[in-house]
Amino acid sequence: MLTTLFVYLALAAAAPTSPTPASSAPPEYETVKPISQNLNAPIFPVADTSVVEPEPMRGTLGANILGPQNVPLEHQNPDLLAPPTTDEGIVGNAKWPFTLSTNRLQTGGWARQQNTVVFPIAKNMAGVNMRLEAGAIRELHWHTTAEWSYVLKGTTQITAVDTEGRNFVANVGPGDLWYFPPGCPHSLQGTDPDGTEFLLVFPDGAFNEDATLLLTDFLSHVPLGVLSKNFGLPPSAFDHVPSQQLYIFPSQPPTSDAAPEDPYGQVQSPFAYNFSQVPVTPLAGGSVKIADSRVFNIATEIAVAEVTVEPGAMRELHWHPTEDEWAYFIDGYARVTLFQGSSTANTFDYEPGDIGYVPSGYGHYVENVGNTTLRYLEVFNTAVYQDVSLSQWLAVTPPALVQAHLGWDEATINQLNKTKPVVVKPYSP
Repeated sequence: MLTTLFVYLALAAAAPTSPTPASSAPPEYETVKPISQNLNAPIFPVADTSVVEPEPMRGTLGANILGPQNVPLEHQNPDLLAPPTTDEGIVGNAKWPFTLSTNRLQTGGWARQQNTVVFPIAKNMAGVNMRLEAGAIRELHWHTTAEWSYVLKGTTQITAVDTEGRNFVANVGPGDLWYFPPGCPHSLQGTDPDGTEFLLVFPDGAFNEDATLLLTDFLSHVPLGVLSKNFGLPPSAFDHVPSQQLYIFPSQPPTSDAAPEDPYGQVQSPFAYNFSQVPVTPLAGGSVKIADSRVFNIATEIAVAEVTVEPGAMRELHWHPTEDEWAYFIDGYARVTLFQGSSTANTFDYEPGDIGYVPSGYGHYVENVGNTTLRYLEVFNTAVYQDVSLSQWLAVTPPALVQAHLGWDEATINQLNKTKPVVVKPYSP
């Protein structure tokens, strides 16, 4: 038995060895013809309905869909259907279209909201999209949180009173802002023939627009004798107080924007800001303008940047050190990758009416993947706007450190911009 084993081992050792197979090349992930020089570009343009049956495939990766498809949603989310190969893990959903929010319809307008009930990642800010017809009123009310607004269309007349009893009235037009501190009583009314539509942001992800503190709701839940005593009026003065809240209701458009005479005068820090009149800062691939408490003094809890990005350009790789970003897309089509760290990154696609959310510290960019100018808002729960530019950071870091990390030579490092590019054009030799 042992003799047979030794003979077998000797023959095996003498036999010619087969050549070691060459290591197989990595799979060719990006064989789909890209729509740009970026090999990880979307497999089809966002909302491109010419793609009849979008498929979750990138070259040899993935396979076609055999079961049911929601084709309209797949057209809006090509980078979820077929993620770029640079994506890894799960960041969590960072996109919410207002069109998926339940709409509250009223005589005179409507309101739809986004909060953590529908968009769990957005822990620190919530949004409302509201429409008022000409003359329609969002009734006198107040909140336990601050309210910030950007007017999308038309003109809104706002009224308010501060804690010192000083009043304020202003007409706020497209691209302009208003801000009310927590607890500040105020109202909103459409003035244009076509009314108004605006965006509201609240620095609390759990905020519920249906749970605001309303004038009529308050009075209808106070005993009649208490109302009479409080206002020094006969009980009959309250015969027509609605038994239920009005919320949004029709009325006649205001004929003046003058504030009533007030013994305490007007508020010292206006609740409105003519953001539309602020000149933009032109950039290589677009523009930016910023409004925070340094220019809009009353707005101590919300800051905003309005950014435009030309086709093919992008909002540079960056992050915000301490505050989450709540983004609202007004015009154009965008693509955003969120880098969470620990090899986790996901890519999302956005179009007008979509909300994006980026937790603080997450690296990201905003790329224009459409054929028209991209315009969107970056909104933050902070008094002062802040961001960190990746390229600027590397440009002002000792070159030897950058070379040790990335292998760049000195000539390459010297091409980096030592000021924040903010928006950058595509590379051209």
